[in-house]
Amino acid sequence: MTWLASDPRTVFLGQAVACSGTAMSNTLKDVGKEKLVELPVFEETQMGITAGFAIAGYVPVSVFPRWNFLLCAVNQLVNHLDKIPQLSGGKYSSKAIIRTGVGSLRPLHPQHQHVGDFTEAFQLMCTTIDIIRLEEPEQIFPAYQHALQREDGRSTILVEFGDYYNEK
Repeated sequence: MTWLASDPRTVFLGQAVACSGTAMSNTLKDVGKEKLVELPVFEETQMGITAGFAIAGYVPVSVFPRWNFLLCAVNQLVNHLDKIPQLSGGKYSSKAIIRTGVGSLRPLHPQHQHVGDFTEAFQLMCTTIDIIRLEEPEQIFPAYQHALQREDGRSTILVEFGDYYNEK
């Protein structure tokens, strides 16, 4: 995340980005506070803000700690961020990096509303957004590097796994 933060176009937004609260929070502890936008629990609005940052030329890194939370932003993701290139006749890019995850089951199962993996469903719904599952540690940096440096203007959803933070 510090590598992503070194790019002047990036801004990190979401819940528990500027303060602790999730496993993803720890990955942002070395990112400068000026790059972090802490938001309340309003996922649809967060995705709308993400699209706005993308249209303005930033590369937002929008953090939804679990797929289950990202479900609340489906309208903005599928009907807006994913469709910006078509809606604008190619005049606007919608390049954003969406971080989400499959909640950890170990050592404590957080219950079913926190452990969904909706990768396949979102792949069916999104026509311009790439979705990458990060199942091995060696995939992480190249995937984020690709998401930031891609020149096609496409957004990328990167799917992390909570259990792997302590296991891999």
